Amino acid sequence: MKQKIELNGKTILVTGSPGFIGANLVLRLLRELQSGTVISLDNMNDYYDPALKEYRLQQIEQAAAQSPVRHVFVRGSIADRALVERVFTQYEPAVVVNLAAQAGVRYSIDHPDVYIESNLIGFYHILEACRNHPVEHLVYASSSSVYGGNKKVPFSTDDKVDNPVSLYAATKKSNELLAHSYSKLYNIPSTGLRFFTVYGPAGRPDMFYFSATKTLSAGGTIKIFNYGNCKRDFTYVDDIVEGIVRVMQGAPQKQTGEDGLPLPPYAVYNIGGGTPENLLDYVSTLQEELVRAGVLPPEYDFAAHRQLVGMQPGDVPVTYADSTGLERDYGFTPKIGIREGLRRFAEWYHEYYQ
Repeated sequence: MKQKIELNGKTILVTGSPGFIGANLVLRLLRELQSGTVISLDNMNDYYDPALKEYRLQQIEQAAAQSPVRHVFVRGSIADRALVERVFTQYEPAVVVNLAAQAGVRYSIDHPDVYIESNLIGFYHILEACRNHPVEHLVYASSSSVYGGNKKVPFSTDDKVDNPVSLYAATKKSNELLAHSYSKLYNIPSTGLRFFTVYGPAGRPDMFYFSATKTLSAGGTIKIFNYGNCKRDFTYVDDIVEGIVRVMQGAPQKQTGEDGLPLPPYAVYNIGGGTPENLLDYVSTLQEELVRAGVLPPEYDFAAHRQLVGMQPGDVPVTYADSTGLERDYGFTPKIGIREGLRRFAEWYHEYYQ
């Protein structure tokens, strides 16, 4: 059973907005809610081109001007404990969605510090704030990377996930463990969401579809890893946001166990496309949609701009979500296929860059 949460009239904190998923979530809340306050908190770092975050923030501010909901942007890092404490004291959020994190598997191989700072210390500050200023629901981003080199597919939240193959994955698994202990000790309702390869317009430029588009539009050649034998559960950003909004409205119920102590009001779900796509098919669809949108010329030679190469460190050959839990508890299944999703991305790319 879930504790129903009314979002209207509430103060909602979204960390990691105007990051990719955070910005799309805030835009959705500004469009759909009738009242309340939404707070975006982000340090606007330069892990990728900050102009994209500024562009998303501009979209948010435009939407806020038309919305009955108040929007506040706080520039800062969740690794700054005093700032997090100040935000919670000043605004008293009822629902917290923690999407702020240092993302990226490969970047974590050479830059471990930022992952420890943001994903561990930062998340600890959020948990502490939720303990000292009780919230109705803490929703936080985990990742499909916690499954590591899991051979069993589809990946289920019942699987053992103790063998991360990157530091990024280890920090995300740690988030789930920390959230569990805080849920148990302080009765904080928390839900972790394991996202599977999120893509869409104004996404992260370090993601494969985006960096490949940049390379192809400059006439370059893209590398396709594991000789194209990779499968990814690509999930369009609107599906991710739909899942988050539904989860925000249903918190794990507080219950007392036989020992008189609280049972942890804690849950973890996968959010994935549910149909893993072969990387070569995904690339072909991307190239077709880039031609259609006018990013690539009509007579474009696909084969000449691909190079099949081996696996990269930290990568996994297959990601595949079992999202039945989300369907069972929230009636939600991702709907948007790669053709439609990549078409929207290609059209946005053409408009934004050209």
